[in-house]
Amino acid sequence: MTTSVSSVDNGSRSTIATSDAQQPHQVSVTFMLMGIFFCVCLVASNLLETKIVQVGPISMTAGFLVFPISYILNDCIAEVWGFRKARLVIWTGFLMNFFVVAVGGLAVAIPPAPYWAENEPHFEFVFGLAPRIAAASLLAFLVGSFLNAWVMSRMKIRDKEHRFAWRAIASTLVGESADSLVFFPLAFGGLMSIPDLLKLVVLQITAKTLYEIVALPLTIRIVRHVKRTEGVSAYDENISYNVFKIKNL
Repeated sequence: MTTSVSSVDNGSRSTIATSDAQQPHQVSVTFMLMGIFFCVCLVASNLLETKIVQVGPISMTAGFLVFPISYILNDCIAEVWGFRKARLVIWTGFLMNFFVVAVGGLAVAIPPAPYWAENEPHFEFVFGLAPRIAAASLLAFLVGSFLNAWVMSRMKIRDKEHRFAWRAIASTLVGESADSLVFFPLAFGGLMSIPDLLKLVVLQITAKTLYEIVALPLTIRIVRHVKRTEGVSAYDENISYNVFKIKNL
């Protein structure tokens, strides 16, 4: 299978087709830093989800502060390095998130020291995620993130270097919609009325998509800078979108 890699230099662009077997399994410092930031945003989002904040008439979890940033980073990685690198980062983020949830659950299960006992309920409140919510969160993340990267990849093949803003918004809308439609029914189904659940889903999708739109000018500048400094803009032509082919970079 081949991927077209577009080399960007002083406004010119040349496309080079390389096979999967020929591509070196190495990443740049910029890609590595974006991947680290992606994972940090996911872990921070899960921890911040334990607080509800009030913004005007709207109530939402504090995770809203950072979770949409993971979608912006997903857009940047898929746009510059392609779906296969995005797939690697998504699975890495999933494993890091799972690790924190698992270790947090283990820490909660271990009996506290006698002098710490009065603080234990607060610790459990932050790290003791209910298995149902933890599973819903992890599954929703995978579904939403992979759809986000897939939409970015397919639209770029069609639009080439044009209309990045449109595919960034469209991919976020698809990804965030899938994330919310998976998470909220699995996490709160049967605990909330269907109208309230639908209202929460629509609110989350709308708010997170607006977040993407507000941040779009900065996202565009970052993508342009990374393309210029990295000298690459990948096109995912004839690749496998199998989400389990992690080693296929």
